[in-house]
Amino acid sequence: MPEGILLLLPVLLLILAAEFVNGWTDAPNAIATVVSTRVLSPSQAVVMAAVLNIAGALATGTAVAATIGKGIVSPEAIGLPVVAAAMLAIIIWSTIAWVYGIPTSESHELIAGLTGAGFAFAGPDVLLWEGWQKVLIGLGISTFLGFFLGTAIMTGLYWLLRRTRPSLVRKAFSRLQILSAAFMAFSHGSNDGQKFMGVFALTLMLGGVMTEFTIPIWIMLLCGGVMAIGTAVGGWRIIHTMGFKLTKLEPVHGFAAETAGGLSILIASAFGIPLSTTHCINSSIIGVGATKRLSAVRWGVAGNIVMTWIITFPACFVLGYFFAWLFGFIF
Repeated sequence: MPEGILLLLPVLLLILAAEFVNGWTDAPNAIATVVSTRVLSPSQAVVMAAVLNIAGALATGTAVAATIGKGIVSPEAIGLPVVAAAMLAIIIWSTIAWVYGIPTSESHELIAGLTGAGFAFAGPDVLLWEGWQKVLIGLGISTFLGFFLGTAIMTGLYWLLRRTRPSLVRKAFSRLQILSAAFMAFSHGSNDGQKFMGVFALTLMLGGVMTEFTIPIWIMLLCGGVMAIGTAVGGWRIIHTMGFKLTKLEPVHGFAAETAGGLSILIASAFGIPLSTTHCINSSIIGVGATKRLSAVRWGVAGNIVMTWIITFPACFVLGYFFAWLFGFIF
């Protein structure tokens, strides 16, 4: 029996609330470097990110959304309370991290929250190993590939530009970084932008509104728009941490980090692998900063970010489990 509209609407609103919070803590990753180098103003960067996030989701298919929507936990074994529990876990954990200006991975929050809530309702059999294989591959790609690509690209640029005047380098890469930031925003939409679209579509299917799992354009536009509003309202805390606190960036460094992060994300998206765009761009920035000298990276700030990444999985699993248990008790 499809669950009533009275339950469906609040769950859809929770998904949009989680997408809004995603705009606070995750989406700013795509524009942090271009703002910190003052190549674009915050308002210009937000508009660019909003348009290209949606374009990325439209242009690259819905493989990542499908993995999230029907590849992590079995849709047949869960209901709307499971989705609601996962969204509450995301909202609470992301808000706590945002207060401290720490970028979080909504990807891992979403996966952990859904898994914890699914466990509470249906036990370990709810997990789908094929989807979890992609999650584990994505964890490796986002953590290590971004760092190594950032290091490699920046090292190559140092060699190519070794005889070029610094003033000319800054002038040229102030323009080129607009392209790399656009590429990063497009890549973000191709992977991260799809995730809540997948959950939104799954919820409509669980509520009986849709009979099969599809991602219509109106869902892409709605979720992308809500995420952009979240970034415009509260994204500055994360931009400040990544663009100013982690390491000092010039346009050439921002170009290298955004290019490395964008390439990592597109590689994963091509295979439908959900990964953390937060991990990608942060590890790329650290890799770029480390090419100057190790002390150029503020390792205390980096350590706080990494510790939050580590805690995210168990914290959101427990929160998802708790809320799902609570909803099961109430309903």
